[in-house]
Amino acid sequence: MDSPTRPRDGADDLLRNLGIPTKGTVYDLSSGWWRHMPAFGGYPRFEVVTYSSPQGQRTTGEFPFDNPDENQAQVGYVSEFVSGGLHTGTHIDALCHITCGDNDEWHGGVSANDALGNYGAERGDASELAPVIGRGVLLDVPAALGLDILPPHFAIGEEHLRAAAEAADVSVQDGDIVLVRTGQMKYWPDIRRIRKLGDGSGVALDGARWLVSQGARYVGADTLSFEVMPSPVPGNPFPVHLYLLHERGMHIMEWVNCEALAADKVSSFLFIGLPLTIRGGTGSPLRPIAVT
Repeated sequence: MDSPTRPRDGADDLLRNLGIPTKGTVYDLSSGWWRHMPAFGGYPRFEVVTYSSPQGQRTTGEFPFDNPDENQAQVGYVSEFVSGGLHTGTHIDALCHITCGDNDEWHGGVSANDALGNYGAERGDASELAPVIGRGVLLDVPAALGLDILPPHFAIGEEHLRAAAEAADVSVQDGDIVLVRTGQMKYWPDIRRIRKLGDGSGVALDGARWLVSQGARYVGADTLSFEVMPSPVPGNPFPVHLYLLHERGMHIMEWVNCEALAADKVSSFLFIGLPLTIRGGTGSPLRPIAVT
């Protein structure tokens, strides 16, 4: 009989984190997906259209209506065609998403000139995204400030993240998956209301640096861009993305719905998110859950 083997590196942490839940409550942290849902203007609109239908198959004599004797039960099927950007709704950024410099380099010094083909990125793409499983921490910034939602273009700095952690009596530990709440998804999917009440609020560069210094492994927020917009850093429109994705190789999750967690005052939980490993993709839709 084979002898028991020691768990692989990281397996001990995984097993310990799987023991976090004590209540068995599952929170769905996703946005949902539907045709023409709210999305960043730089991405194609999300489309879902019927590709094949029983009526069409019957009319044209296509399978499974191509042989009436073999389909006396009149069985048909429905299929669809889906298109749109991979950063629609709740999603996670792959490393190839953000480039910088004259050579359009992403994390690791990989140039788009060398690694971007006709069918997407060939390195640093969504096919390299790992399952995201670990201890999740919610930093509810508006709750710590006595607000329902942060005002437009509010820059979440280190002081605000610290205050949120202290208010919830939680600390960010090495390997944590940290979610930052601004309150915007309280009004999801009313994008007009979100734009009016909280548009552009997000994490500032010093806040991102603090999260890294505390040992965060992944970060996410309930916003379109994670970071505060417009950028307060002259000459750099995306300083937080550049720091996290390009410099640190840290994946960012956006449009993560933290409202149910906030309503129940949940500050730590088991986080599970499984990206689609789409070859060539700059990111992946994500349906994360929190388990308490």
